[in-house]
Amino acid sequence: MLTSARESALYRDPEAPVDDRVRDLLGRMTLREKVGQLNQRMYGWDAYRRTPGGFELTDALRAETERFAGLGALYGLFRADAWSGVGPRTGPGADTGAELAVLVQRHVIASSRLGIPALLVEEVPHGHMALDGTVLPVNLAVGATWDPELYGRAAAHAAAELRARGGHIALVSALDIARDPRWGRTEECFGEDPHLAAELTAALVRGMQGESGCDGGPFAPDRAAVVLKHFAGQGATVGGRNSAETELGPRELHEIHLPAARAGVRAGAAGVMSAYNEVDGLPCTGNRALLDGLLRGDWGFQGLVMADGLAIDRLARITGDPVSAGALALNSGIDLSLWDEGFTRLEQAVALGLVAEATVDAAVTRILRLKFRLGLFERPYEAGPSVDPAAGRELSTELARSAVTLLHNDGATLPIPPRTGRIAVLGPHAATTAHQLGDYTAPQRDGTGTSVLDGLRGLAPSGTRITHAAGCTLTGGDTSGIPEAVALASAADVAVLVLGGSSARTTDTPFDANGAALAPVSEMTCGEGVDLASLRLGAAQRELLRSVAATGTPAVVVLLQGRPHAVPEAAQLASALLTAWYPGPWGGQAIAEILLGHAGPAGRLPVSVPRSAGQLPVYYNHKDTEYPGYADTSADPLYPFGHGLAYTRFTYGPPRLSHPSIPPSGQLTCDVDVSNAGPLPGRAVAQLYVRRLRTPVWPRALELRAFRAVDLAPGERRTLRFRLGARQLEQVGPDLQAAVLPGSLEIRVAGSASAALAAPPARLDVLG
Repeated sequence: MLTSARESALYRDPEAPVDDRVRDLLGRMTLREKVGQLNQRMYGWDAYRRTPGGFELTDALRAETERFAGLGALYGLFRADAWSGVGPRTGPGADTGAELAVLVQRHVIASSRLGIPALLVEEVPHGHMALDGTVLPVNLAVGATWDPELYGRAAAHAAAELRARGGHIALVSALDIARDPRWGRTEECFGEDPHLAAELTAALVRGMQGESGCDGGPFAPDRAAVVLKHFAGQGATVGGRNSAETELGPRELHEIHLPAARAGVRAGAAGVMSAYNEVDGLPCTGNRALLDGLLRGDWGFQGLVMADGLAIDRLARITGDPVSAGALALNSGIDLSLWDEGFTRLEQAVALGLVAEATVDAAVTRILRLKFRLGLFERPYEAGPSVDPAAGRELSTELARSAVTLLHNDGATLPIPPRTGRIAVLGPHAATTAHQLGDYTAPQRDGTGTSVLDGLRGLAPSGTRITHAAGCTLTGGDTSGIPEAVALASAADVAVLVLGGSSARTTDTPFDANGAALAPVSEMTCGEGVDLASLRLGAAQRELLRSVAATGTPAVVVLLQGRPHAVPEAAQLASALLTAWYPGPWGGQAIAEILLGHAGPAGRLPVSVPRSAGQLPVYYNHKDTEYPGYADTSADPLYPFGHGLAYTRFTYGPPRLSHPSIPPSGQLTCDVDVSNAGPLPGRAVAQLYVRRLRTPVWPRALELRAFRAVDLAPGERRTLRFRLGARQLEQVGPDLQAAVLPGSLEIRVAGSASAALAAPPARLDVLG
């Protein structure tokens, strides 16, 4: 009888409006059932065990569903990595993931009096973090592509892989801005600039969620709901230390750290994740002005807000106990917990009067609305369509190729001439893919990926002799292999040194309760929990570079890194220098293509590269003040934001505005001629910057406000047109609201931020 009544209820009617279905279901729920929807307490890998015949559910999952009369959400059912301990022998692969999802979902629905399914929430930092998931280049590499359209296609593929296993929500880093490269999570940022991050965040949301998912309607079977993290200001913690406090004033927060989140909300993101850090004394997870006032009130955001792992329980430091911590988080705007105890005590908080049941209802409403939009009540056991892994590999390689950035190229050392007889491939990164992957990466099957050495061996012309030696260790001081490397370099026509850092975790990595590395082990020099005081490469790598350069053989340095290391030695000693960031498993193929001239370098720096950590901060968009230089070094970066060379040379004409002032329509255009003045084809990335002259608030030196890439043949000239409106010309005013304010400004178009300072400007007046 109960089942019959349940099946005839309004919330079961797929033709009824979603809001009506939510109200009907909410009205039938007990407080205990409501609280259960707001909890995401257990680790997904603890919900099952693999057996010779498939999977079986654990008593831990049964206890969790009994505790909450169902389950609101389950985190990391497919997660595989050193922290979870899940590997190929114990976890679900692409061929078994959907089977496991059905097993879990059947149990959850059977445990729920009202048959409410669970959200399956997964990490998708740079591809789905699961066995057989396509690994993409890390966000910092994505930022170097300056190609939102390409990234949107890759994000769509990642969403399709997630849904093909039965997952629903993708947790994706997008909102952190890289203002201090000592921070180990710099690799998760799109760069130091708010406009670049905003464009890529919007592309991420549109790619993953699809048109209907972004418009508030139902999600397509191959599209996933996106939760953007972290909100807000986490990239500006003091000293580059993970989860530390920030010293952000309101203007810095609004001008630099909120635009990407605003773009994600405008694009229709289903959710955001609150950050660990506090802003001006208020932890983001307990900051009602940020979550309820700004995000939901000013911006009109209607999606869910998830707490970062154990961030709610951290609030007990200021509230005194987990019950009041959970109440503070819920009252501040958090809807869904992650591993916390505080939200499990919300029934008690209601009884004590710390939180109103209406506040619980508002949070549950947002959770249920998303479940209906995902079609979970109609198709709880249905996975998305199968995905071609070859398509993922192609997209990952294309992103890696587009991210490789040529920083200098003395004497046209690159591309390596086809008649080169001998190439020595050296360095601790040269023959492995482990250091190409970045943090938050699942174990890779044997044979997955291409190292730089393998890439060169596969693409070099017949007859080219390629030799290899590691030369030294990535960390530590072992230089015993340098004599062999020097001998190979001396006998070669060119030496390729593959150097950098690594975020590769191992099973002996000690982890914090939230999964961050507690201390670097083995060769780990980057990633969550691995912050650095110095940005230099390890001493052994520097010694290898000096020794190889001393042979007189032209040295090409390729950096694999999750942050912009300070590499003055490479700038001085290498004949050519490239950075590929963490380019993913097939990054070695992409790097080899560019070294040999099969493709041209197209990447541009998404961050400024410092000369040393002592210079920090070195980001380009500082306040427009006459900074004095240091007595012992330049205050300028080693390589500026937006910089990147090609195997040809581009010139930019002066910008031409359609109007000298903003017309009544609020729209104008800016045309600029871009020419390929060199002998080879290449891709130019025209960067439009605003320099404010007369303004009601103190301006920044420059602000990136638009960019366009164009492929040009030798001698070709193209006119690029930028359409400028409120989004491109607005600034944060004295009242902290973004608007086009009266004043005057310059439009500058060039190939980097530093070049823009010397480029001819076009003046634009904004009438009051």
